[in-house]
Amino acid sequence: MSELRPVKFGVIGCGAISGAYFNATKIFPTLSIAACADLDLARAGAAAEKNGCRALSVDALLADPEIEIVINLTIPKAHFAVTKAALEAGKHVHLEKPLAVTFDEGAGLVALAREKNLRLGCAPDTFLGGGHQTCRKLIDDGAIGEPVAAMATMLSRGHETWHPAPEFYYKPGGGPMLDMGPYYLTALINMLGPIKRLTGSTRTTFPQRTITSQPLDGTIIDVEVPTHYSGVIDFENGTIAQIVQSFDVYGVPPFAPIVIFGTEGTLAVPDPNGFGGTVKLKRGKAEWEEIALTHGFTSNSRGIGAADIAIAIQTGRAHRCSGDLACHVLEAMIGFHTASQSGTHYAMQTTVGRPAALPVLAQLPLDVLLS
Repeated sequence: MSELRPVKFGVIGCGAISGAYFNATKIFPTLSIAACADLDLARAGAAAEKNGCRALSVDALLADPEIEIVINLTIPKAHFAVTKAALEAGKHVHLEKPLAVTFDEGAGLVALAREKNLRLGCAPDTFLGGGHQTCRKLIDDGAIGEPVAAMATMLSRGHETWHPAPEFYYKPGGGPMLDMGPYYLTALINMLGPIKRLTGSTRTTFPQRTITSQPLDGTIIDVEVPTHYSGVIDFENGTIAQIVQSFDVYGVPPFAPIVIFGTEGTLAVPDPNGFGGTVKLKRGKAEWEEIALTHGFTSNSRGIGAADIAIAIQTGRAHRCSGDLACHVLEAMIGFHTASQSGTHYAMQTTVGRPAALPVLAQLPLDVLLS
């Protein structure tokens, strides 16, 4: 492990989220930024100057022999095409969620990566943070007994009041489930394992939305996707979960974003869109107790999934934010819509093992934490 080298990566898509990945080189010594690309050449140039790398065209970045990992940060409808091109160019890929906008596209990317013996990874990587790894350990150690049920809730009014370019959230590949669902479903799978079947109902409450943020204040958006999802999930281990994801309502509910109920206790799980947070445990009839986090990476550590791939490339072990995991999540998200339209349960075609847990003890070196 002591001989690990920095692996050079290139970023495609220099929008708002890209800053976290450029910053990852300051946190994770196994990553080194080589170049960036964007359809907006000026934006790529500004990002390159700020982060000390080269600005290239997409084609030039994919052809660059020193770049081993492509980090795809394009909008969801471009995920498939850009990731496919990168894999065909012989690059490992880590991309922002969702893996693709259809299950067939996602499954196709997984198959292509396997055919070419390349790593395919996908956000979110927040489940590797100290908050969720602590919850994973508590469940694995039997702190709540056998998991029986779960609730996962994300309620908001949407992105048009704050995001500078929110339209794509209301087009194919957007909506609350494909936007935020990956955090909640990935967190649940990390703690409980794979999904067996699911059902759900969806609706589009507002056919149009008006942007009130700058610079597009006053622009009207036609909504083309469901904006409220309510689902029921049967996990392979027998746990039954409820999930609600909405861009249609006001107010954060007065309970934890995820709650896991077991035969011996209940676990309040922090926001899966963050790395730390407060973990609370209720055992039997005892009062709620705040649990000290047992793992590191409690502040913003986006990019840890790509850093894990950089180590996995060099050691031959499996990486945690895998394409198989992302494809299982993608199938589930699309399955809710399918179930709503058909009025039936949707039986999952894919399954996936839980990602390897991170070791306990926050002060271990990075190469051990990601071993």
